[in-house]
Amino acid sequence: MIISIASGKGGTGKTTVATSLALSIERAVQFLDCDVEEPNAHIFIKPDIESTQAVFIPVPEIDESKCDYCGRCQEVCVYNAIAVIPPAEKPVRAGKTLIFPELCHGCGACSYFCPKGAIKEVNRQIGVVEKGKKEGLEFVHGRLNIGEPMAPPLVRAVRRHVDRAKTVIIDAPPGTSCPVITSIKDTDYCILVTEPTPFGLYDLILAVEVLKKLKIPFGVIINRAGLGNDETDKYCRKENIPVLMKIPFSREIAAAYSRGTAVVEAFPEYRERFMKVFKDIK
Repeated sequence: MIISIASGKGGTGKTTVATSLALSIERAVQFLDCDVEEPNAHIFIKPDIESTQAVFIPVPEIDESKCDYCGRCQEVCVYNAIAVIPPAEKPVRAGKTLIFPELCHGCGACSYFCPKGAIKEVNRQIGVVEKGKKEGLEFVHGRLNIGEPMAPPLVRAVRRHVDRAKTVIIDAPPGTSCPVITSIKDTDYCILVTEPTPFGLYDLILAVEVLKKLKIPFGVIINRAGLGNDETDKYCRKENIPVLMKIPFSREIAAAYSRGTAVVEAFPEYRERFMKVFKDIK
């Protein structure tokens, strides 16, 4: 079973829930941190990293001796990663094909459609995937290089390590954009973590619509319960969304989090509660 943990906004406690659930399940568990732009699950799980693998995407490289500046590559690139400047007689100007690697999605269309065969693809590193273990838990996360604008290729690289023979917990990025879709698609169940505030409810509604489109079963965990209002409860009742658990607003939990201690390790009584969530999902 693959369970993804997501949220419509950052700071709701998504990683708190994901790490606590993974540490509570009494069987072979695999944890994938797909929040590659800011991975932090390792702070709480504390795995021993055993291997690091570089991740690349293919980007075009132009052979100017073959290029006739026809502009076909620019036409087929839907991400505007190529600009063709044709030669001119007046004023005299040589042609030039410009590549913008940061915009390239590595789709390969430019090299495929180039009529002169003037484009080849070369690898450009965008980040790394690190693997490790903590007792019976297998840990995988990605680290996107600083300044890289595209997370989905690295998220896909992390997800290629999914072992369906195990219970897989995926910590997805916050929000509802492409990195989130790449992280949660094809999962068996999704837990949406929210907080009982107007901002939390607004972003929860967005996340719910995404999961309905993807046809992924889901439930909600309300973190910091008692902090705001009861509008989130009302919304879940109205939409028939199961509330799997409520985690109270607690200074002690926040203090444990700030020390890098998982909730279930600081407060062992929560293990049973997270195990119940897992059994209810099954």
